[in-house]
Amino acid sequence: MPETTTKKPTKRFMSLKLKWALGTAIGTLLVSIVVIVAIFSFFTHDLLNQEQSTMDHEMTVISQRLKDIDAPLTKDNVHQALAKEAFAKPEHKYSTSVYHRPLLQGLSNSRLNFFVYDRKGKLIFATDKPLRPFVNPQRSSISLVRGPKHRVMFGRMPVDNSHGHRIGYLQVENQLNNYHDLYHRLMLVMLMALCVVFVFSGLIGYFLSWFLLRPINDLQSAMAIVTQDPTTDVRVPETDRNDELSEMSHLFNEMLDQTQRYIDAQSQFVGDVSHELRTPVAIIQGHMEMLDRWGKDDPKILNESIKASLAETHRMNNLVKEMLDLSRAEQANLNYHDATTNVREVVKQVFDNFKMIHPDFVFILDDDLRKDIDIKIYRDHLEQILVILCDNAVKYSTNRKEIHLSLSRNFDSAEIGVQDFGEGISPDQLDRVFDRFYRVDKARSRKSGGNGLGLSIAKRLVESYHGTITVESQVVSGSVFRITIPIAKDVNQKNE
Repeated sequence: MPETTTKKPTKRFMSLKLKWALGTAIGTLLVSIVVIVAIFSFFTHDLLNQEQSTMDHEMTVISQRLKDIDAPLTKDNVHQALAKEAFAKPEHKYSTSVYHRPLLQGLSNSRLNFFVYDRKGKLIFATDKPLRPFVNPQRSSISLVRGPKHRVMFGRMPVDNSHGHRIGYLQVENQLNNYHDLYHRLMLVMLMALCVVFVFSGLIGYFLSWFLLRPINDLQSAMAIVTQDPTTDVRVPETDRNDELSEMSHLFNEMLDQTQRYIDAQSQFVGDVSHELRTPVAIIQGHMEMLDRWGKDDPKILNESIKASLAETHRMNNLVKEMLDLSRAEQANLNYHDATTNVREVVKQVFDNFKMIHPDFVFILDDDLRKDIDIKIYRDHLEQILVILCDNAVKYSTNRKEIHLSLSRNFDSAEIGVQDFGEGISPDQLDRVFDRFYRVDKARSRKSGGNGLGLSIAKRLVESYHGTITVESQVVSGSVFRITIPIAKDVNQKNE
């Protein structure tokens, strides 16, 4: 069969912290772009509206001056109308030119250029050289058009005198230099702000990810150590942050603890079995060697050796079975964590069975339950526990053959007691009765077929369902074993 190889994962290109930082920076940058662009658009639109309002106001002021002229528009009457009551200074030295910017001081805005045309479209007054040729306007309008360098705002309107006769046209130009200067400054500030936002959000995201992902780094380190040594005691440091990562660390530690228990149980199982099987294997081997040397020719020796070997074989079989039961008992709750059992029914069943099996014993049941209750345990496991305790009571009851079973309820658990009046257990042995392979009376236990595993199985079964098992004993007076199992639900409540 070809050897299977595990493909080694490729080396990561970018750590999760860098991905988090980059994602945070990009996300913040996108949001900032949307917000800044919205503010920028609103601000620039407001600036354009202000420029348009200024142009409209200036056009209205100039047209009002020109309406007072009844004759056709000429350089002189236009100059006189615009200069009237507006200027204290004499004419500019370039007043003979068609371009007369000083004539509009105090009236026009320095950012605006004004052009006055007569009815035939001839330019008769200007503050600068026009950027676009004359267009006969039918009504007042303001528009943005493409200029030599950037957009330019144009305003055109017809001029009528006080009698309603068309006497000329007015054209106003605004090259929007201030607007475009401010536009570019705002654009530069916006780009710088976005760069600062990107850098700072990336740094904040990196340090935030470093803080939040520390449990993952600890988890990664612990996993690397566990991969090298599955039996290590290294665990992930748990924090009090109460978030998903701390919960994951807690669950991972619980998984490691459970795995460690399985490994320890397996090692102990192998060690205990090898230790306990050494004696029966040696006995069988001794009988076989004796038969091989000379015993096979003696029918009596042959028969005794066969019987002894069969007895040891049966004992080994029981030992292996009990060891497997003990191993399963430690993980019983994993397979039956939702199981519930009517405790009164099982106790009554075991009580009746032992009365039938041991007619020479007196069995007494004290049932103090007012109604049926369910406890959190698998039915077969509860029966197995009671059989172990009752069987143990029968084995050690030599003189007074009387067994008492009791059933009662505490606040949130059911209590079952099994009492015998046998030889009892000495105080120095009381703490060891639940250990594997421990026997109070080894000769009697071996004679009765016991391996010292029954109470260990019962203890692990009870504890796997979050219950307790205790023992009280006095030498010669007997022993009392009590088990408590949490209550699941009253039967009457469940049927409602």
